[in-house]
Amino acid sequence: MNKIKVSAVSYANTYPFIYGLENTSIRKKILLQKDYPSLCARNLAEDKVDIGLVPIIVIPELDFYEIISEYCIGANEEVRSVILVSNSPLKKLKRIFLDYQSGTSVNLVKVLAVYYWDIDVQWLPTTEGFENNIKNDQDGAVLIGDRCFTAEKKFPYRYDLADEWRKFTGLPFVFAAWVANKQIDRDFKKAFDTALKYGIQHLDKVINYFANNRLPEEVDLKSYLTINIDYHLDDKKLKAMELFFQYLGKLSIK
Repeated sequence: MNKIKVSAVSYANTYPFIYGLENTSIRKKILLQKDYPSLCARNLAEDKVDIGLVPIIVIPELDFYEIISEYCIGANEEVRSVILVSNSPLKKLKRIFLDYQSGTSVNLVKVLAVYYWDIDVQWLPTTEGFENNIKNDQDGAVLIGDRCFTAEKKFPYRYDLADEWRKFTGLPFVFAAWVANKQIDRDFKKAFDTALKYGIQHLDKVINYFANNRLPEEVDLKSYLTINIDYHLDDKKLKAMELFFQYLGKLSIK
């Protein structure tokens, strides 16, 4: 039997999933690789993998897709690791740099800018290390992942995009979901979900497993994984996904 190729996000918010996939029987059935989110999306879209923990923004672009798990990367309030940082308040910004590692978040910030913050800015693409060059008072930057824990201390203004979405809509937000680009066997999907659940339910083991993957000392990993990240793809999150796609549709018309 050919192994199923799986692309998972390499950030700390995915540690429970990775632990579950690497420490249960599913590991014998998969080839697991770890990438940043926009690369996970590209790999799935280009059929280089069969399943990916992908930014939800890629879902409408796939010829075929199936959300195969009841787990996701989501947040009910502050997520901490998806932020807009700047040297000035929102209303004074003229340019916002968009994290090259992101798929969903760079579109979320555009929705918030138009429909919630009411600001008109220039959107700029980026490459590695861009966060070190945000020095102009009229510039801001969207950052995702573990780099946020360091960057949030360097800027006087920090906006948590999940919390801004919550204040705007009253809903949680889904950043990434487990998506397949082809039909996947039902028994495999059940075993896959069981592995993800195992990781979520054994956070102390997860933290020990990734002890050498260093985060800033002030980051309490267990608190981050339990308070900031919410892994359950429940009805409210599905509703939030639908609303987000509606706003994106409006943006494309503007």
